[in-house]
Amino acid sequence: MDSISQAALGSAVVLATLGRRTAAWKAAVWGAAAGTLPDLDAFIDHGDPLLNMVRHRAESHGLALLALASAPLGWLAARLSGQPDLWRRWWLAMALALITHPLLDTLTVYGTQLLQPFSNHPFAVGSVFIIDPFYTLPLLLGVLVAVIGSSTKGLRWNAAMLALSTADLGWSVLAQQHVRGVLEASLRHNGMAASQMLVTPAPFSTVLWRAVAMGPEHYHEAYYSLLDGTHPVAWTSHPRGADLRLQHADNPHVQRLSWFSHGFMRMQANSQGRLTITDLRMGLEPCYSFHFDIGPAHSAASETGPVVQQWQRPDLSMALPWLWRRLTDPTAGTLSTLPGGISCGTAP
Repeated sequence: MDSISQAALGSAVVLATLGRRTAAWKAAVWGAAAGTLPDLDAFIDHGDPLLNMVRHRAESHGLALLALASAPLGWLAARLSGQPDLWRRWWLAMALALITHPLLDTLTVYGTQLLQPFSNHPFAVGSVFIIDPFYTLPLLLGVLVAVIGSSTKGLRWNAAMLALSTADLGWSVLAQQHVRGVLEASLRHNGMAASQMLVTPAPFSTVLWRAVAMGPEHYHEAYYSLLDGTHPVAWTSHPRGADLRLQHADNPHVQRLSWFSHGFMRMQANSQGRLTITDLRMGLEPCYSFHFDIGPAHSAASETGPVVQQWQRPDLSMALPWLWRRLTDPTAGTLSTLPGGISCGTAP
């Protein structure tokens, strides 16, 4: 999740754990710091943008390592707060703030390596978007009331908003499973072969959902809103670069993205003769956040050059109105089928 959500969650958890044992502002500040701490790994440069992608949410998000780190952090928080006799309670508070960070991240589609250093498997439920105001705003409200309000009333508000935001996460998982059932039935009805399917929310809500189904030669994209009723699901199909995937199966960049994306990737040779690989989980066709140029298309697997990330951003003047319309209109199509198409800007 985004940094604001993680800081708000950390503050809410520490406030709930410490209660009236310390000043609310102290609990909120330490909680925000602990809730943000695991994401400092984003500042580590591993040598190329693809490695930076797959090494984010790795060791710093391992549950065992965070549990170990919570003891010295709890001791430090207790000492600096002038409450050394409460270090065990501070230890518990820091442990909960640290551990809830990767657990929340796991609900996004990115991939979180919870079992580091014993396993590098990237867990990803994919039931919430990385920015979800319906999750974050209640947390911020609860923390704000706890800090500026009376002790008892403020802590009750914080606990209530923490429970509400957690219930929102539970709702997202239930909604995801419902949508998955609808979309699997649609694939069967249309006779479309798919080895695996990803279902994840479109930006900013859990009402509109996006699906990517991987077929032998193509991947299929569809959108489904909980407001669609019985309207048939519309699928669009796009080449996945299966031949290129076989040809470059030994390329370490290809292997790395295939592992991290759980196979939800595309390969292309562009008009300049460059080979590109794309993570299909994060983006809206045809624009994707993690799109990489990995070298000449004719190069051998052993001739791996520098990786260049080409972060694609859709034209927001078209994308945002389309997202709003698609919430209630199942005939709105997709971004890739808008009249005149949609342009994808790039950023470093």
